[in-house]
Amino acid sequence: MSTVSVKDVAQHAGVSVGTVSNVMNHPAKVAPATVKKVQRAIEALGFVRNDAARQLRDGHSKTVGLVVLDVRNPFFTDVARGAETRAGKEGLSIILGNSDEDPSRELAYLDLFEQQRSHGVLISPIGEITPRLTALRDRGIPAVLVDRASPDRSFSSVTVDDVAGGRMAVEHLIAEGRTRIVFVGGPLSIHQVADRLEGARLAVREHDGVTLEVIDLDSLSVIAGRKAGASIAARTERPDAVFAANDLVAMGVLQALMLQGSDVRVPEDIALIGYDDIDFASAAVVPLSSIRQPAGMIGHTALEILLEEVEAPDMAARHVVFQPELVVRRSTSASAIDSM
Repeated sequence: MSTVSVKDVAQHAGVSVGTVSNVMNHPAKVAPATVKKVQRAIEALGFVRNDAARQLRDGHSKTVGLVVLDVRNPFFTDVARGAETRAGKEGLSIILGNSDEDPSRELAYLDLFEQQRSHGVLISPIGEITPRLTALRDRGIPAVLVDRASPDRSFSSVTVDDVAGGRMAVEHLIAEGRTRIVFVGGPLSIHQVADRLEGARLAVREHDGVTLEVIDLDSLSVIAGRKAGASIAARTERPDAVFAANDLVAMGVLQALMLQGSDVRVPEDIALIGYDDIDFASAAVVPLSSIRQPAGMIGHTALEILLEEVEAPDMAARHVVFQPELVVRRSTSASAIDSM
């Protein structure tokens, strides 16, 4: 079955193609009788307008590309929701791309968004992609970094102070009397993970007698956390605290430490704290202490800045940094009143 075109509608209604276009886009300019005639033709032929093609002819689509490190992580889901809420007010839609911590997938999504002439791009990058984002900007597609700042600060960004967050997590463990701490997270090439580790090291340096071991993971997943937790549980000399780079890793560690037959108690033997404060953290079998990030606000703010750059392409880059918040639950303090 062939697609019905604007020309077909015009012929059926006995009007010009321009008149059909005006009826669809500027009906006030057309006589009411003609509007009805064209509408009857549209209904009779089953015509469906191709908004995507029209938007591309105008220069850009009504979509914003969002590339995240791992769509399975609820933190990024909340970021997307925040961006989507703000985008919807402008008649824009969010197209979500999952790089899965793979640089080639990341670049493939950026190519796709360029081909689609997206309104703009939000991205939580893996590595150094400033040249690719510069090429996008030169094509009229602005980009804002999410959860990471560009090294040369040439692109606007919305981040959380992860160094402060990592420091906050370990200072809390030390305040609870823990001295043998393990950081579990990775790969360390991910900027956010490296920053959280840096903060942890800063906290340890300020306290004599406190040690910090690093277990470098190949992914920030529950499965990777479970493997790390199993290796810790099997030790003769165990640490007394674990700082996981995100809540998914922390949940995996918790599962391994509490397997049937294990003699490890959380938090009595090993205190455990995560990062992101996803919804599942408070619902874990032992509610997880965590470092909270305002994920929804991050997405909302990034979209807001992107809209500003669409209107003013030459505006100076903006850098918004949110401060993290410590949320204490039973996984680090047996006496804690668990918060949601």
